[in-house]
Amino acid sequence: MSSAKDAVPAPAEQPVRDPELKQAMRAHITGVILTRVTQDEARRAEALRDYLAVTQAAPDVSAADTLSLMIPPLMPSLYRRWSGMFADRLFETASAEQLRVLCDGSEENGAALALTFVMFLESERMEKQMSADLCALGNASGAAGEHSAMSEKMADVAAGYIRSRVAELASRQSEKEGKKDH
Repeated sequence: MSSAKDAVPAPAEQPVRDPELKQAMRAHITGVILTRVTQDEARRAEALRDYLAVTQAAPDVSAADTLSLMIPPLMPSLYRRWSGMFADRLFETASAEQLRVLCDGSEENGAALALTFVMFLESERMEKQMSADLCALGNASGAAGEHSAMSEKMADVAAGYIRSRVAELASRQSEKEGKKDH
């Protein structure tokens, strides 16, 4: 959705050098993200069906139901991949101290990670990556058969859904945090 070029942040001034600490932090970051984006199958299918209907990506409710059932096996692997890419990018751009704070296990910093993940997914680079990954998975599963305009369109729809779902989860988390403060 971003039309501007991604800003290139400066590399982290004090990167995490200890491999064990970096591995533990990476596991924490990806775990927080995966916990926030995973949901039970019934809720996932309903949310995806509603998204497809609202965006008019599917011609009717039946088509939206069918499409929503086609996506589930793909999403966990993609979320793992993208959350790993997100963690890698954090290690490139955040200092060791910033990463320690983000990985402290607090609910506030978990919400900060989720919001940062949403911004990461909305970057121009990740929009292209998400579309390419979804097209590749569609082609590999035989759903598209060959790289076509239709498979690209469906990849864009799925990418839009993913971003909206993650944004919704982050928003809900922010609202929860706001209620705690009052």
